[in-house]
This record gives sequence, C-alpha cells and structure tokens, in this order.
Amino acid sequence: MPTDKKIETSISDAHRSTPPRAAEKILGVARDLFYRQGIRAIGVDEIVKRAGVTKPSLYRSFPSKDELAASYLRQYDLEFWERFNEAVDAHPGDPRAQIIAFLTRVGKRTQRPEYRGCGMTNAAVEYPERDHPARIVSEANKQELRRRLRAMASAMGAANSDTLGDGLLLLIEGAYISGQLFGEGGPAASVARNADLLIAASLA
Repeated sequence: MPTDKKIETSISDAHRSTPPRAAEKILGVARDLFYRQGIRAIGVDEIVKRAGVTKPSLYRSFPSKDELAASYLRQYDLEFWERFNEAVDAHPGDPRAQIIAFLTRVGKRTQRPEYRGCGMTNAAVEYPERDHPARIVSEANKQELRRRLRAMASAMGAANSDTLGDGLLLLIEGAYISGQLFGEGGPAASVARNADLLIAASLA
C-alpha cells in the first residue's frame, strides 16, 4: 500500500505535468504582449494565435478584451504589492528604509533593455475613460500606493507627510516614464538616492 509521502509525490508530479488551462495560456500571452506593445495595439486574433487556442476559448474565459486587460492588470497588481511588501518586510519598523529598498529595486529594473515602465501607468495613459475596466484597476493601484506612501511619510515624522508622500509618488512615476525614455544610464537609476534626499529634506 503506498505511503502518504508517495501519494503526495504522485499528486505533485501529476500537477506539474498538467498542461496549463486555456485561460492561463491566454492570460500569459496577453500579459507579455500588453506589457511590451500596449493593450490597444494588440488584437484578440494575435493573442489566440500566440496562445494556440481558439477565439471561442478566449471568450469563454474572458467576456471581452476589456475584461482580459483588466485581468492582466489584476495579476500585475498582485505582483506589484508582493514586491512592495517584500521591501517593507525586510525593514520592519523603518519606513524610510522600506521605501529606499523598494525604489532601489525599481531603479535596477529601469535599466533593463526590456523595461517598459509600469503596466498600471501605461494602461491609465491608454484608457482615459474613467469607467473602463483597465482604468479602474490602474486607478485603484495608484490610489492605494499614494495612501501607503503618505502613511509611511507620517510614520517617519515628516512635518507635512502628505506632501512628502506625494513627492515620493511623483519620483516613482517619473522613474517609470524616464526608464522607458533613457534606458540604461538614465536618471531613473538614481530614483532611490533622490527619494532619500527628499526624505532628508522633509525631516530636517
């Protein structure tokens, strides 16, 4: 009779050998194309072709391209906060170090050849309509980031924590855009250093 350990191993092996579902394949392809080329620039036909699925398969999982775009951004949102929380958890009780740690990683990412900025920012630029599903996800992410940065500025003891929090947000957004414009060696590489100078000035 198989042991519990063998059963667990068998289940794990079976899970690893299971091919991704159509929805997972579609979302994976859409994420790559949307990030690299923009959401509006990519059509459904291109996505299903790259994913190796049929168009009906796409619409069974995602009622519309707009909903597919929103799903891509929800996944992006989860991964964004995972990265942010990693920086926070690495420096418990030290919001200044938390922000610098997060922005150090942002600065490094902006130097990569494939860097295309923040998917949330890009989507907000592409979709000015406030009620568009992609815009709604993007705005929620940015509003939460603003809230957290202001709270962290307050925890640092800044005299005007809202102004410092907003200043940090502007630095972050500037890094996202300038990273695409300048690439390697551009000003976004120093975003963490500039954030630290801004914090120091605000706490003086």
